Amino acid sequence: MYLYAGHKSYRHRMTAASIAGRPEDARAQLRDFVLALHQAYLDAARLLAPGERAALPLLAAEQVTVVVAAARHLHVIATTDRLPAPRGQEVLQTDELDDLRWSVRFYDPVVLPELGLIGEPEGPDPAQVRRVLGIGAVLYHLSVAPGGGLSAHHALHAGTGLANEHAALVRDGESLRALFRCREDLVGEFVIAERHGLHHSLRLLAGALAGDDPGVTAAVARADDAAVRRSVLAAARSARLARP
Repeated sequence: MYLYAGHKSYRHRMTAASIAGRPEDARAQLRDFVLALHQAYLDAARLLAPGERAALPLLAAEQVTVVVAAARHLHVIATTDRLPAPRGQEVLQTDELDDLRWSVRFYDPVVLPELGLIGEPEGPDPAQVRRVLGIGAVLYHLSVAPGGGLSAHHALHAGTGLANEHAALVRDGESLRALFRCREDLVGEFVIAERHGLHHSLRLLAGALAGDDPGVTAAVARADDAAVRRSVLAAARSARLARP
């Protein structure tokens, strides 16, 4: 998929992300997708208590940049990292809803050739895409397969699910801090590791917090980061109940 003109085959590489098959149409539809996703996120957030709502990662961030990166798969990544000013063909667009403001940046192999070297033969490779972009602080990272859905319906489900996921992360993080008194720094690193998709760090920190618990050991062996968090929380609660 190409989001900029300049590559001789870009018209043949466009997917359902573009109606007319032109890079500017693809960028417009992707910008609308991000807008709809954030609207769904805000709608779900309004159902939360004020303190929980304010603590949601997307709403608590002072600066949000949504990077749309086209490798074999399309990657939509919200980051708090500061990126350099656009140059050459690069496009930056800004949007806002209520108190949430963000900018959208577009990258494809025309402006960042390294993206064209990411094969993704067995599915999306978010870690490799973030390495190529040099992004570390991630609020969310969505991957869309070639020809995948970028409709308002998909954005609604993605935004609602993301808000619920972030709310659970905030609540569980506060519970873990309360249960692991005097280890709040370690819990903070654990929460950040999950938020930023640092899978290996998350599992190492889970081991440091509750590694001798069978449920934590089983969860660490799987690919589900949320399951690791829930297992550490369950282990901490069980240990608390077992205290005399």
